Amino acid sequence: MNQQFELPSSYKKWTWGLIIAGLLALVYGIIVMQPFAPVAHHAAEGAQDYSGTRFWAVLLQNSVFWLLVVNASMFFICVTTMAMGGWQVALRRVPEAISSVVPTLGIITFLVLMGIIWGGRTDIYIWLDKDLVQHDHILKGKSGFLNPTFFTIWSAISIIMWWLLGRKMRSLSLESDKNGQMDYATAKKWIFKNTVWASLYCVFFGLSVASTIPWLWLMSIDAHWFSTMFSWYTFASSFVSGMSLVALFIIFLKNRGQLEYVTEEHLHDVGKFMFAFSVFWTYLWFSQYMLIWYSNQPEETKYFIERIGTADKSGPYHGLFFLNLILNFLCPLLILMKRGVKRNWSAVTFMAVLIIFGHWIDFYQMVMPGTMKEHAEMMPFEFGIGALFVGIIMWGVGKYLTKHPLLMKNHPFIKESMIHHT
Repeated sequence: MNQQFELPSSYKKWTWGLIIAGLLALVYGIIVMQPFAPVAHHAAEGAQDYSGTRFWAVLLQNSVFWLLVVNASMFFICVTTMAMGGWQVALRRVPEAISSVVPTLGIITFLVLMGIIWGGRTDIYIWLDKDLVQHDHILKGKSGFLNPTFFTIWSAISIIMWWLLGRKMRSLSLESDKNGQMDYATAKKWIFKNTVWASLYCVFFGLSVASTIPWLWLMSIDAHWFSTMFSWYTFASSFVSGMSLVALFIIFLKNRGQLEYVTEEHLHDVGKFMFAFSVFWTYLWFSQYMLIWYSNQPEETKYFIERIGTADKSGPYHGLFFLNLILNFLCPLLILMKRGVKRNWSAVTFMAVLIIFGHWIDFYQMVMPGTMKEHAEMMPFEFGIGALFVGIIMWGVGKYLTKHPLLMKNHPFIKESMIHHT
């Protein structure tokens, strides 16, 4: 069987085409939008110049979204490892390859965040304005964690820990290739070691992605607003996008005649994750919206008024807000519910692309209303920066897959994965 992957020329062309297009968009943004100029207001009109704001907001949206998406692949590996799941062994090198991009995107995201924090971009995070904080009792009460020092330290620790724990899990996987076939005692010890490291990763994942990191990076854009469900909402959005990305690379490799042991049974299970977490995301979307609507407290309803407007006037994000629900709930529900669809390679490809785009929109409407206010409109710049991150992911995944065999042939659960049936 062909367990070595060679990058086809078309893959290289798409990768570098997306990266070049993204770099051109980035250069355009730097030259035209003047993102390094001080945050300024037009004195005569009392209106803020939003060109620099758009630059940083788009970078923030894309860097955070794509970093959390690729990081979700390692979470998938760890939770299935802890569950003693054997079915995913035949395809495990795919999420490993995706998670290998975490260091690269982590560095990019950290640089973007530091540019915002230490560049004093109060148009992105209003709590950077020290004078405002001193006269605002809500911001002052949150200043223990909404401050540049804590933000920087915890962001750095989170990215480094995702990097190190993810690298350890990948090294254990590659160790099985080097050590050859295992006897029972060796296999038991190796599985236990994997489980321990997977549990450590999941604990830290819970302390970061499932709680604190979305508060700092995203929720603090609207610093007066809060939601106890926001981190889970963000996790669900990034995880279902991560599983969709895994599905796309699996299908790409299958179309090239590789991943011979991966069948429609495995695709079915990946499709189950895509379907289940689309429903879970919707549950959180509805719960967050319904509870805030029902309580009708000004500091909470402000978040949704900025996005959908009032009964008298629709907001500028009204269409995107409900498009978000259509793409991320109605389409997965109506299309992925049937068993046969989750076993159809073309249908899963279409839904994976749709879900990733839908949740990219989801992160867009998390970031833009609090930063761009009513001045946001999607332009080629937004899509260009998105293309840059897609190209970087393709480059990183392709690099990992060409270096290592596509199958963990010495994994103790490989037979279980080969005969997997749902």
